[in-house]
Amino acid sequence: MGNEIVTFICGRAGVCALGAVVAKHAGDEAGVAHYLSAFNEIKIQSKLPDELLYGRAGYLRACTFLNKHLGENTIPPTTTDTVMRDIIRDGRTLSTIGCPLMYEWYGEKYWGAAHGLSGIMHVLLDMDLTKDDMECVKGNLHYMIQNRFPSGNYPVTKEDNYDHLVHWCHGAPGISLTLAKASQVFPEERFLEAAAEAAEVGWNRGMLKRVGICHGVSGNAYIFLALFSLTKKKAHLYRAKAFACFLLDRAKQLIADGIMHSGDEPYSLFEGQAGMAYLFLDMINPLDSRFPGYEL
Repeated sequence: MGNEIVTFICGRAGVCALGAVVAKHAGDEAGVAHYLSAFNEIKIQSKLPDELLYGRAGYLRACTFLNKHLGENTIPPTTTDTVMRDIIRDGRTLSTIGCPLMYEWYGEKYWGAAHGLSGIMHVLLDMDLTKDDMECVKGNLHYMIQNRFPSGNYPVTKEDNYDHLVHWCHGAPGISLTLAKASQVFPEERFLEAAAEAAEVGWNRGMLKRVGICHGVSGNAYIFLALFSLTKKKAHLYRAKAFACFLLDRAKQLIADGIMHSGDEPYSLFEGQAGMAYLFLDMINPLDSRFPGYEL
């Protein structure tokens, strides 16, 4: 993996990208230049994995974040296309029948947003792909839909029979967000339908014992916010409000009673109460909500 984590969520790339955007909003041009210079010094190691938290997809997410907020070509295609091509190349190397792109992380073929197919496809959907590459991404998403559990939930890894995790990082919630994104890229009703079906799993099984956004109640609320933004159907907003109100009304006491877990890092964005606070802020303007570090 190299000596440096280079991703948006976990690494130096995220710090530099956020620093540049904050500096821009503060009118600090010198600060923008400083953080962009630091970002451009980041080196992508040849043995880097492809997943979102620690790999190439996470670096690409930082690039697309900068290009969205600072202007196109802030990070030029000469950089992003090279990384994107490496991701596509690796995916084709491990491809299987029905699944044009497959990836491994520590020897496991993960499906979820944090380490697997869903997170990588989510990032690729924001890239300027060739027609052939777009068909590969579409084929992957169809493959995942066709091979989900009878319950509607999704496996943690390929050929996994453990239908238990209903998190952003593993299971239906994170995949629902990717399918919702796909419905904006591909003119197929099936993707929005599948996103809603995955969200149904989140509604029925997503009231977890943790508060965070990675594998907690706050993260599962974002699947309903994403669908509300897309469809404007109030049922999705109602469900997001139900999760948020549960956290607002009961999380503090349930944590104190030892019934809920505040996370191994209890004040962090992804594991702890900072993610819950982020959700509360997004509930003020739900149509503008974005899963932090994942949805652009």
